[in-house]
Amino acid sequence: MRLLVLGGTEFVGRAVVEAALGRGWEVTVFNRGHREPPPGATSLRGDRTAPEGLAALADGTEWDAVVDTWSAAPRAVRDTARLLRGRVGRYVYVSSCSVYEWPRRAGHDEDTAVVTGAAADAEQTEYAQDKRGGELAAVESFGPDGSVLVRAGQILGPYENVGRLPWWLNRIARGGPVLAPGPRDLALQYVDARDLAEWTLGAVERGLSGPYNLVGPTGHTTMGELLDTCRRVTGSDAELRWTAPESILAAGIEPWMQLPVWLPPDSELYDCMYQVDISRALATGLVCRPAEETVADTWRWLEEIGGVAPAREDRPAVGLDPVVEARVLGVPVGGS
Repeated sequence: MRLLVLGGTEFVGRAVVEAALGRGWEVTVFNRGHREPPPGATSLRGDRTAPEGLAALADGTEWDAVVDTWSAAPRAVRDTARLLRGRVGRYVYVSSCSVYEWPRRAGHDEDTAVVTGAAADAEQTEYAQDKRGGELAAVESFGPDGSVLVRAGQILGPYENVGRLPWWLNRIARGGPVLAPGPRDLALQYVDARDLAEWTLGAVERGLSGPYNLVGPTGHTTMGELLDTCRRVTGSDAELRWTAPESILAAGIEPWMQLPVWLPPDSELYDCMYQVDISRALATGLVCRPAEETVADTWRWLEEIGGVAPAREDRPAVGLDPVVEARVLGVPVGGS
């Protein structure tokens, strides 16, 4: 297989490249050159937002598939898809479950209504509209039968550049009392970037098309299991102080952003993020590795790079201020 990856040096894109190389595929990576692709991939340079920025892709080369993880202005997907039309067998666009209308019912599947106001030729606006516009751009050039729309949920794992799991690992590694958002048995739903990558390559091999909700099963792990595993793999003596959702919300702490991964149960947010129907992905080969493997491998990677995960410029920082944490727990800052 000959694969073109647009991006390919960060998080999901890098996971796709490494997985494809592991299968013996011939992989070409197209990006701006800020980071080097994994060894074994051919590198092409270009800036999709600049005039003539796609010139490196205009030489007539053909690929079996392209994987595109673009998250900004949909017109960049439109321009790339139009250029590659007729030279690529299948266009895989890594989208997001955010394309569904808000609020979403628990158990929403791929037939759920999507956001309005999106367009394939749009400039960057809101994340949901941008991702939906990217989907429209892919389908415009490759049709519903020649495009795969990977509607990802929460993604964790090595190379994470959003900061959710890295924040928890670093916080627990520091030790001391840790505000652990309850309940302990809160069922989570996420996908390891490497499992998303393997499913995506399998979709190319099988000739799949259309939209797929791509996230692991609800309850693949729980909040308690996740934080206990963080404590175990870091070798920390941290004390997890489980705190009721009501107390956390009353303190003005923002779920998801200030306490990454966590969402209060019985909330609209929880139903939207952690009650996604993934039966279609499971039926087409999605396999999810144990949570302990995701946590341990992410910690190993963090240690290799000095403990500070790269951060996407287009995403706000996540994590709880130590002063706020100490106030809620009733302890001195950094104390017990």
